[in-house]
This record gives sequence, C-alpha cells and structure tokens, in this order.
Amino acid sequence: MRLSKHLADLASSTLQSALGLDERPDPLLRPADPKHGDYQLNAAMALAKKLGRKPRDIAEEAATELAKLDAIASADVAGPGFINLRLEEAWLAARLTESLSDPKLGVDPVDQPETIVVDFSSPNTAKEMHIGHIRSTIIGYAIVQLLREIGHEVIGDNHLGDWGTQFGLLIVGLREWGDEAKLKEDGVAELERIYKLASAKKNEDEAFADAARAALAELQQGDPESRALWERFMAITREAFDAVYARLGVTFDEWLGESAYQDRLEGVVGLLQEKGLAKEDQGALGVFFQDLGGELPKSLRKVKTPFIVRKKDGAFNYGTTDVATILYRKERWNADRSVYVVDTRQGLHFQQLFEVAKRLGVEMELTHVGFGKILGPDGKPLRTRDGGVPKLMPFLDEAVSKARERIEEGRESGRLRIADEDVDEAVKVIGIGAVKYADLMQNRTTDYRFDPEKLIEFKGQAGPYMQFQVARIRSIFEKGGETLEGFSAPILLDHDREKALARVLARYPDAIHAAAETYQPHLVCDHVYEVATAFSGFYDDCPVLDAEGDARASRLALCALSEHQLAHGLGLLGIGVLDKM
Repeated sequence: MRLSKHLADLASSTLQSALGLDERPDPLLRPADPKHGDYQLNAAMALAKKLGRKPRDIAEEAATELAKLDAIASADVAGPGFINLRLEEAWLAARLTESLSDPKLGVDPVDQPETIVVDFSSPNTAKEMHIGHIRSTIIGYAIVQLLREIGHEVIGDNHLGDWGTQFGLLIVGLREWGDEAKLKEDGVAELERIYKLASAKKNEDEAFADAARAALAELQQGDPESRALWERFMAITREAFDAVYARLGVTFDEWLGESAYQDRLEGVVGLLQEKGLAKEDQGALGVFFQDLGGELPKSLRKVKTPFIVRKKDGAFNYGTTDVATILYRKERWNADRSVYVVDTRQGLHFQQLFEVAKRLGVEMELTHVGFGKILGPDGKPLRTRDGGVPKLMPFLDEAVSKARERIEEGRESGRLRIADEDVDEAVKVIGIGAVKYADLMQNRTTDYRFDPEKLIEFKGQAGPYMQFQVARIRSIFEKGGETLEGFSAPILLDHDREKALARVLARYPDAIHAAAETYQPHLVCDHVYEVATAFSGFYDDCPVLDAEGDARASRLALCALSEHQLAHGLGLLGIGVLDKM
C-alpha cells in the first residue's frame, strides 16, 4: 500500500465531507518536518478563496474530523492553516504486518498499466565499451526493473549503433591495415585499431574519405561482400558486449540496432517528404524547423540546425533510423511510451526527433531520460593516464580487485565473516554492486565524481554497507534458529527505535513508485540507506534474540521486513546481496 496515496485519499474524502464540498479536493499532502508530524496537509490555503473563509478556520474544522480516522493519532493546525498529521502507531504496525506477508512488500500496481519501451545502453559496435556506457546501461536497467515492478509491460531494447559511418571506414580500413591473426586473438581491439587509423586518414586523404563513404552506401544498399564483412564485425562485437553485460548482470528483451530498420529508411524519407516536413538543401535532405508551420516548442524556436534524414551521398543516418524506430515501436508493440536513456548532451537531437514524431501524428509519449558525466576524483572527466576514456571491462576489474583488498583486510581484522570458498563470489557481488550503487545513488542529471578509494565502504552511503546490513539480518535469523523466508508475526511498536524504523519501512512503496514514475533510481538508494541507518539504530538499542515472547517475535518481524526491503530494493537496482559478510 502506498502510504501517501492512501492518506491522500482518506484526507480528500474527509475534507469533502467536513466542508460540504461538491467534489473531493486535492489535500496537497506532503511529508512533514518530523518534529511536527508525519505528513502535512496544505489544502486549507488552496480552498480559502473558493470558500470565502480564512484558511485557519477551514483547517481547524477539517482537523477535527481527520483526528477521528483510525490512521490518525493527531491532526494539529499550525501557522496560517497547515494541518500536521501524526500516524496512529497501532494502525501503522498493522499495515507493516500486512506488508511483511505480501510478496510485493506493499508495492501496488498502477491503475492503468502501459506498454513501455526503454531504449538503453546502445553502444556503437566494432568498439570496446568504455566508461561512458556504464551510466546508460545500469540506469536504464534499473528503470526497466522499476517500471515492471509497478505493473507496466516493459521492453528493454539495446538499440545498437550498428549501421553508421564507422562501417564504411572499417571496410576500407580492413583492406588496408587488417591483421587476420589479431582479429582472431582480440577482435574488438583490432577493429578499434583499424577504425582509429581509418578515422585519421579520412581527415587527410579525401580519396580515402570518398572510398569510405562509398563503402557505407554499398553496405546500406545490400552489397553481399560488404554485408559479409559487417556480419563478421557484428559477431566479434556481440561476443565482447555479452561479456560486459554478463559481468554487470544486465539483460535485454531486444537487440534491435540501427540495422534492423534499414528496409524502412527509404519509406521514412518518403513519408517525411509527403507530409511536407523534409526538404532538400545542398544535396542533403532534412527537417528545417524554422520553415515548419504551427507552434514549435520553445526549445526549438531558435534552432537553425536541421534534422538530417539523408546525406548528400544518399546514405541515411541515425536521425532517419530513430524515426523508423518510433514508427516500428508503435506498430510492433502499440507502445504507449518510449524512454531513451541517453546522456544529456544529446538533448537537442531528441527534442528534434520528438517534434518530428509529433508532426507525423505518432501517438506515443516520448521521453529523454538524460544523465550527466562521470568525473574523476579531481572533478575532471574521467581519463586514463594516456588521456583516453577508460575501457569498461578493466574499470570493472579494478573495482573487483579493490573489493578483494578490502574484504581481505576485513577478514584479517575479524570484521568480516566470509569463508575462503566464498571469497571469489563475494568480491564480484560487492565490487560490481559498489560500482552500481555509487552511480545510482546520484541524481542522474548531475555529473558526479567517481573515487575508487571510497568505493568499498562498509559504513555510510555505499553499496557494501547496504549489503552488510542484509547479511547481518540473515545472521540474526540463523543464530536464532529462525527461518527468514516467510517469517511473519504481529509488529508492535513500543521502543522509539522501533517506531523510527517503522516510519521508514512504511515509505517503501512510495519510494518505488516515485523512482519509477520519475525515472530516478536514486530515490530507491535513498530509501535503502534510510532503512539501513534506521535498522542499525534499532539493532544497537533493541535486543532481538534476547527479547521474549511477543516482543521477540515483533522485533524479528521488523528485522525480516528490513531485510526484504533492502534485498528487494537493491535487486531492482541490479545489485546482489550475500548471506554472510
């Protein structure tokens, strides 16, 4: 049960009845300052003008009726007309007891499920994945999981850049510099070497650049030899990508790259011309927004850069493919929404793409979920010693290595209880989990500093700390001879630490819905950290196994619900947990 939604419904109904309104008003429910209550209603100020009454008088009348509800312990009026609500603890305890027996932990489905395509990761092929790909990959995967959790049908699509300019360069470059032995030994590294050489040469040699453009056009027009080379490039790349995704525990429902739409591109261009959206200029075809009639979004009114759909050499580009993709997603899945998890620097492209789709009459909600850059500890873009962007797999290797160091230190000091045979698995779960949590805990729209020295922390807001609390709770049940899975008992709230933990646990469904609906996984990170912190205080001050009778059972129930929320919340973020640490 979403606590805020339930309370808002109760408050709205009560306000309507108490004030004699024709319709149920928005109660304007907000979390309150804990010193004053659990929630605050601000509806009185909004209703004052409509009713021709003083806000405080309205609030006083409403508060009297709200205080009669089973869920409300007190309803106090403050200031000009705020109503501070404090929850009845017996009611809250009963709701948490219900949640403990619910496999969904109280996370109710949305009223109107949608079909949503989430477009994420989407690296360019024939290159190694680098650190810049990790944010789209893990943020996108978390969004897929969260949207599914609240009841939507979600298709996770890895829209690979597998049909662009790089393939013309690779085809001609392979003929000039290709080394068959190196292709067999480390195919992606060899393709990247060839691509760098070809990219440099095209800037100096116009004939070479023309040959690369011709090779791309031949590929896109179905030349058998070019197609065979492309298929080889793709097989090499897919093997490398699969290894990275397996390391991250990320999966996709579809791998529909740009090449999947090649047969549709001519039709897309024809449709744009038929609708009067695209016109030719200097041999290229594009959408010039300043020439379109009707109202433009404010963000596009002064944009002079056209949305190119066919280059002057006749080749299509990713703009053409993106339009074809939208049309396909509507046709194939009748999608209600398409979500693009791509860094914020691509904002203009998506603004243009979405306006083109709108002009084509596509009835689909299109959303660009942008994210910032990863910076080094010095606040500058993360780079290797030679100035390049770090490759992703070595970056993950470093995180796992750092986890191994910290785990061995913890085992030697006695702080960690990880058996020899479990160390290899533990370093993977902790190391990869730490990388994911360090990223996902950030508001995705901001740049953030990545500091490997602070990555593996067993205290504070870091992934291993959350994993440690899960293992701690599991050890409580093991030591007490209790079975954690399916454990249930009435929850009682007597100690202040029990009450504080309960108030945090009650917000779990709200946190999951808010994270899914706003595409902000950091809200889940915030919640699990609050649970871990509140649980730690509870654990320090409230003996569990030494308690007796109903108190022991209740505290075990609080432990169980804390474990379930921590493990489930981390799981939605793609982060694993361990039985022992």
